[in-house]
Amino acid sequence: MENKRNLTHLGKHGRAKMVDVSEKKITVREAVAKGLIKMEKETLDLIKTSGVKKGDVLAVAQVAGIMGAKKTCDIIPMCHPIQITGVDIDFKIDEKNSSIEILATTKTMDRTGIEMEALTAVAIAALTIYDMCKSVDKTMEIKEIKLVKKSGGRSGTFVRTDG
Repeated sequence: MENKRNLTHLGKHGRAKMVDVSEKKITVREAVAKGLIKMEKETLDLIKTSGVKKGDVLAVAQVAGIMGAKKTCDIIPMCHPIQITGVDIDFKIDEKNSSIEILATTKTMDRTGIEMEALTAVAIAALTIYDMCKSVDKTMEIKEIKLVKKSGGRSGTFVRTDG
């Protein structure tokens, strides 16, 4: 199937460029992303009971996720620095599957989207959980990081329908 959309980050010679957003309207934009970190049951128990020697894993991961969202334009080359107006990180512990779902909601009032900041927040929170628990569980897996929904801007609203 041929993709009829053009990649906006390629210039006329096929080289990378940052998209010019100066003509776009400032609108309220929001994005939600999620991901999963799977671990051994014993590791999840340590997190729940504050038994990890490095400290409160979810509290540190929450702050790290927020910091990650704020630094997205510093680590993703074509992301614009935007005025982030809110970041919220939430965790859902799934004891049955020995995993933690990470949910990040990001907001801005700007000329370009905030999806990358939500995705980065999830990734950084998951990596922080891994870092804090790697001494007891090197088998942890970070999985399924994806955009759940986004609103605002010219492309309108997107809501993932496949989970």
